[in-house]
Amino acid sequence: MSDRTGIFAGDDPFAIARNWLAEAEKTEINDPNAIALATVDPDGLPNVRMVLLKEIEPDAFVFYTNYESAKGQELSASGKAGFVMHWKSLRRQIRVRGTVTREDGPQADAYYASRSLKSRLGAWASRQSQPLSSRAALMADVAKVTATHGPSPKRPPFWGGVRIAPLEIEFWADGAFRLHDRFTWRRRSIADPWRIERLNP
Repeated sequence: MSDRTGIFAGDDPFAIARNWLAEAEKTEINDPNAIALATVDPDGLPNVRMVLLKEIEPDAFVFYTNYESAKGQELSASGKAGFVMHWKSLRRQIRVRGTVTREDGPQADAYYASRSLKSRLGAWASRQSQPLSSRAALMADVAKVTATHGPSPKRPPFWGGVRIAPLEIEFWADGAFRLHDRFTWRRRSIADPWRIERLNP
């Protein structure tokens, strides 16, 4: 496509996403890897929350969560998710929609081990998304987990990665007079080639 130049140039959308994220890491004050993750519940009612994207792989996006949380259960039930990354400092965003699979092998173990001890213990203690009587009760659970699992806890079986393999990726950049630049990459299945289109603002 002749006018897909500059920040939109390239034949690999994952490389473009990595480049944009690298730029954002220089300008965004907090969590440049934050994404607004969208799922749907069994009734089709949407849920959106912020999570941290941990990897942009050659063909997927990966974050980590408690599989028993609301988002974990919704991801398992539908097998699909969407997210948006928005950087105010760059006036850009990336939107992604696709299918999900779990990353609960050695890669998840390695990421879990890289986290701080308090974060690792917190993953064991928190019954994410479930009602909580008080913060004191949560801290008591952390103390119990600390006594049980010690200074080197293994990754909980209910906690791990989620890999989103996109069927659609949209790159958006702010334009003068609200005439924004938008390019969408779409494919019918993971095995299909990308089709790229410029969209109206």
